[in-house]
Amino acid sequence: MVRMATRNQRTERRTDALSKERIVEAAIEILDDEGEAALTFRALSARLATGSGAIYWHVANKSELLAAATDDVIARVTTEGTESATPREAIRIITLGVFDAIDAHPWVGTQLSREPWQSAVMQIFESLGEQLQALGVPQPAQFDCASALLNYVLGLAGQYAAGARLLPRETDRSAFLATVAQRWEELDSAKYPFLNQVTAQLRDHDDREQFLAGIDLILAGIDTVR
Repeated sequence: MVRMATRNQRTERRTDALSKERIVEAAIEILDDEGEAALTFRALSARLATGSGAIYWHVANKSELLAAATDDVIARVTTEGTESATPREAIRIITLGVFDAIDAHPWVGTQLSREPWQSAVMQIFESLGEQLQALGVPQPAQFDCASALLNYVLGLAGQYAAGARLLPRETDRSAFLATVAQRWEELDSAKYPFLNQVTAQLRDHDDREQFLAGIDLILAGIDTVR
């Protein structure tokens, strides 16, 4: 009886250690440390000190694992900090939360841009729609307003996904912007007068502040339909 009880206790501990939540947590660690290419079931098995069969019990394949990891990250940023905020403030919190999540986890941007109607995208859409309803946006305009915000956020995701593919992870942002700004300065000013004019702003701009400025412009447009 004692041996049976011990075996049962070990089984319970093993089940806890190999819950889907723990698997997703380990997957996020690998994605953050080494990138999407490094996320294999072999690497996951090594990190969790278990066999791949135990992982397959919870997750069918890498695509499902990436979706679950993205859901986990997005679920946190679309719910945290909005409880006592006004609807307008909540929209800024949610969208900035997604921005920060993509900035901290570049693979999230890749995943969001990969499948337009995946669960994580629907989480963002739902959270934005809920706040627009609370803001008093008329029902006929809610879909367009929520879509404008969502498309802006997914545009960011696509940009970050492209950057992650094209640039080394250790790329220095200031040096990169200085290089791009130099290219803009060398453009024919007669053909590209606007780019020539804003070159200094490109070099010195803050991505997060510029993103939020775009959200505020969309919100200002939403105010006109209320």
